[in-house]
Amino acid sequence: MATFTDLSHINVRGGDGGAGCMSFRREAHVPKGGPDGGDGGNGGSVVVVTDPQLSSLIDYRYKHHFRAQRGTHGQGARKHGRDGEDLVLRVPLGTVVRELDPATQTPMYEIADLTQPGESVVVAPGGKGGRGNIHFVTPVRRAPAFAEKGEPATEHWIELEMKLMADVALVGMPSVGKSSLIARISAARPKIADYPFTTLIPNLGVVRTPDGQSFVAADVPGLIEGASEGRGLGHQFLRHIERTALILHLVDVTGGFEGRDPVDDYHKINDELRAYAAELADRPQIVVANKCDMPGTQEATEALRAVAESQGRPFFAISALTGQGIDRLVAQTAERVATLRTELVDDSRPAQADLSQVWEQRRASRDKRIEVACEEPGVWRVSGTNIERMVVQTDWDNDEAVDYLQRRFSRLKLEDILTRAGCAYGDEVRILGYAFTFEGTTAQAEYDDAVEEDEVGNA
Repeated sequence: MATFTDLSHINVRGGDGGAGCMSFRREAHVPKGGPDGGDGGNGGSVVVVTDPQLSSLIDYRYKHHFRAQRGTHGQGARKHGRDGEDLVLRVPLGTVVRELDPATQTPMYEIADLTQPGESVVVAPGGKGGRGNIHFVTPVRRAPAFAEKGEPATEHWIELEMKLMADVALVGMPSVGKSSLIARISAARPKIADYPFTTLIPNLGVVRTPDGQSFVAADVPGLIEGASEGRGLGHQFLRHIERTALILHLVDVTGGFEGRDPVDDYHKINDELRAYAAELADRPQIVVANKCDMPGTQEATEALRAVAESQGRPFFAISALTGQGIDRLVAQTAERVATLRTELVDDSRPAQADLSQVWEQRRASRDKRIEVACEEPGVWRVSGTNIERMVVQTDWDNDEAVDYLQRRFSRLKLEDILTRAGCAYGDEVRILGYAFTFEGTTAQAEYDDAVEEDEVGNA
């Protein structure tokens, strides 16, 4: 039997960028050939792409580390390095990608929610290739003797969580007949037995009506009281109810082996849905009394009908075993799903072709952020993907390269950002493993004024 996996933590790393080349043209009869160093190749990226043929995250159950190919270094004669190949990770539709805290392995923020075929998101961008010295020629710097290093790619942990893309979710206590119902109304063939927790994984089935309508139903493993807090097996699969437009709430009107009260079961399951996610309790719901072919169930059926109708929810009495009432239930469910599909269309959601670009734009926006934090009195930490990239690509043994980095900082208005954060003249500024003394012109003027006032006061 295939293993079902709907949650995985994986470590991803893009390929390192190749170094740019510092080179000058050396050729007979060309005394002033000038710089001709080529660029390093960009590292490959790790890209997550949806594949409609997949139904589980089983590929990431046993392998947890994924690396893309690095870029090659640039060479003289303007020969650029080769880009590394991207590494594509295929996932099922409905996969949510989240960034994980490296220390606690808890989700920090959502990277993307992939719901359409072929939708993709870059989860580990490759390092940028360093630029060769041909890029640093200016009217006053005719022979730049430096090039950029390749950018090391970042490595981090992400979470992949699959939420089934079904129209209808069958929920209820264990052994209420969910598997029997989905087996009768679709081609799905789940394991069916007369003991609790027979279903250990969600089962999907496509249901078609005689008039041509269809919908996808998901048989979710049985819930019990306390499921939202981790009791039983169903809590592992509550996530698969989140995307469904409609809930079929099955209740065993015989009370099962334990002789439970069907109305009490109904309330307990709704309480668990509400505890897991408040909106689930308000999700459109059809209440289904199953096993109505059994003798002595009339009173319990009518009691459940009264509760469901008092809450404005449609009610059906059926028997998954004999087929009693199922045709009418399926027809009404298909009609309700068609209505909900129309209501749930969001015209503001980008077209399929644009979605991957949306996730890329969000990532680029995160990369541009510059954050300043005070680590201790007089010590400041500057962080941000783009500014850290500038630092690691600098050849610190080359004065020209360091001078070029200072000008890049000026274009970013880093001095103003630090001053607004409270950084003072003479404070230490740290970026990655490098430390600088803050000597901004604004901070210098404020420092000189303070010294002058102090001297006047002492006089």
